[in-house]
Amino acid sequence: MELIPAIDLMNGKCVRLFKGDFNKRKNFTKEPHEQAKFWESEGAKYIHIVDLDAAKTGEPTNDQSIKEIAKTIKIPIQIGGGIRSIERIEQLFSYGIDKVIMGTSAIENKELVKDLSNKFPGRIIIGIDAKEGKVSTRGWLKQSNILATDLVKEFSSFKIASFIVTDINTDGTLEGTNEEFIKSILEITDIPVIASGGVGSISDLLSLVKFENSGLFGVIVGKALYENKFKISEANNVLSSKRLIDFDFNNNYYA
Repeated sequence: MELIPAIDLMNGKCVRLFKGDFNKRKNFTKEPHEQAKFWESEGAKYIHIVDLDAAKTGEPTNDQSIKEIAKTIKIPIQIGGGIRSIERIEQLFSYGIDKVIMGTSAIENKELVKDLSNKFPGRIIIGIDAKEGKVSTRGWLKQSNILATDLVKEFSSFKIASFIVTDINTDGTLEGTNEEFIKSILEITDIPVIASGGVGSISDLLSLVKFENSGLFGVIVGKALYENKFKISEANNVLSSKRLIDFDFNNNYYA
C-alpha cells in the first residue's frame, strides 16, 4: 500500500479544501513544484494532482504549474480535474503526466471513457467522489443519485489503471477514513483501488493495511502532510515495518 501525497491546485497555488467546500480552503506557501520536489525527496513514489479550477469550470488554468511539477520530479504523476476530452488527455501526456483521472466525464460520457481506456490502456484512472455513498461531480458541486458501487461495477470491465475513491465527508477533516466505504468498493472489483479522504495520522494509514490483500493499492494524503502531522519518510518506515511483521515465514499475510 503506497502513500500518495496530493497537490490540489487553485490559481497556481497549493490549497486544501474542507469536505470539498471551495469556500473553506487553506492556502500553503510553497510553490507546487517545490512541494512536489520536497515530497519526492521524502520518499514519495507517486504524486497526485488535482486541478480544482478545471474541475469546477472545465477550463485548464494551472497548466504552467503542472508543467513545472512534471519537469521538476522524476516519479510518476497522476492528475485529475476537468479532463473531458482526448485532446486534453494527449496534452497532459505531452507534459510528462503518467496517468489521468476522469471523474465527471466518466459519469456523463461512459462511452468516451471506454474508448479512451482502449486507446490508452492502463493510463486512465476513474475518480469516484461520493457523499453518503452517492456520487458527486463538477468539482463536488453537483450531487447525483448514482451509487458509487454501481459505477465501480460498471467500469470494472474497462481497461483502466485503477479507481480513486474519495469519501467527501471525511476529506480534509483529519478525522480518519471511512473504512466501510473503502471495504464496499474493494468487495466488488478486481481493479486496484486508491482511497482518499480523512487520513490524519500514521494510525489512520495503519488501519488500512488490512485491505492491502483485497486490492487497496494506495492512500492519498494531503492536509496531514501539509500540516506536518507526520512525514512521508516516517510513514513509509512504519508501513514497511508493518508489512514485515504481518508476513509469516511463508510470505503469507496473517488473517
